[in-house]
Amino acid sequence: MSVAVTSFAIFAASQVGTPGPANMALLATGARYGFRLALPFVAGVALGKQLVIWPVGFGLMELAERAPWVFVALKYASAGYIIWLAWNVANMRLKTGEPAGDAPGFLAGLIVHPLNPKAWAMIVGGFTAFVAPGTPVLEATATIALVLLACQLLLHPLWALAGDAIARTVAGTKFEPYLMWSLAGLTVASVLFVLFGGGT
Repeated sequence: MSVAVTSFAIFAASQVGTPGPANMALLATGARYGFRLALPFVAGVALGKQLVIWPVGFGLMELAERAPWVFVALKYASAGYIIWLAWNVANMRLKTGEPAGDAPGFLAGLIVHPLNPKAWAMIVGGFTAFVAPGTPVLEATATIALVLLACQLLLHPLWALAGDAIARTVAGTKFEPYLMWSLAGLTVASVLFVLFGGGT
């Protein structure tokens, strides 16, 4: 095959499973609303990465070479979105038995990865490092898309489940505000590291 599937799968699992803006959002959503109510958001986050993979595979990188300002604009829009998301996380309070309002749904999850610089870096890295030159575009894009989707369907729910478990321990205690501010800080730190520290 013209895509190094095994190597890419290892790379993808390491990226999807480690902390980043999307996983912090999943953790916070699970903590606030519980695992079951977080599932539509989880599904949206998992499928939202497809909105990045296919345009990249079919020529967005060529556009970026001709109009680099597009990616510069994306970088700042992404940073602004993640900081707004982190602010909301910081001010969330976990469920304590009272209604928590409406949980973010599928559509809210769908936009997380298109505005997540870690996702863009991961996908671009996948195409440049694991796809052999001359590989048909459809084959390369479909392979990258399927491997990433499989990793996300396995690992993203675990972050929401972890948030639910954390909430059962600290909800309503004096540690709750510190937890939410820590999650917010990790969210901002993860995106700043990707944008300015060279991480993926």
